[in-house]
Amino acid sequence: MSAEKPRAEIVPLKNVWQRAGRIVINSPIEVVFDLIADPRMHAEFDGSGTVQRQIKGPQRLSLGATFGMAMRIKFPYTITNTVEEFEEPTRIAWRHLGRHRWRYELEALSDSMTSVTETFDASTALFPPALKLINAFDNNQTAILKSLVRLKQISESSTRSS
Repeated sequence: MSAEKPRAEIVPLKNVWQRAGRIVINSPIEVVFDLIADPRMHAEFDGSGTVQRQIKGPQRLSLGATFGMAMRIKFPYTITNTVEEFEEPTRIAWRHLGRHRWRYELEALSDSMTSVTETFDASTALFPPALKLINAFDNNQTAILKSLVRLKQISESSTRSS
């Protein structure tokens, strides 16, 4: 008998410049937050396939922290992100020079279960319509769902092994 593959759900939003997804993870909120707050782990749970590795910055993020990532979309490049929201263990968000944000909101459902919502927020972008031209909204919606499933798998594996 095969186990059902975990799935994240799309979260409908009223803001046309945002996309979000949600998943329930069978791990304590602190375990999940610690993974997200560690930029060295971002490539592990990135569902877009664009995040390659951390190239500079702290091992643990905090409000105002900057961190550089090696990226790849058709060709390699680097990007520097700045943490703009940080409320441990419930919220973290960063943006890069385009000013759009990636936000994670965590809610403890119990001592061992956490709801995680990831949002791509282009309402803060310098020019949101440009992101529409490059299909960033559809691409990010798909990547969010994949990222959340990967985050679930890593978090639950980490919880089982501790």
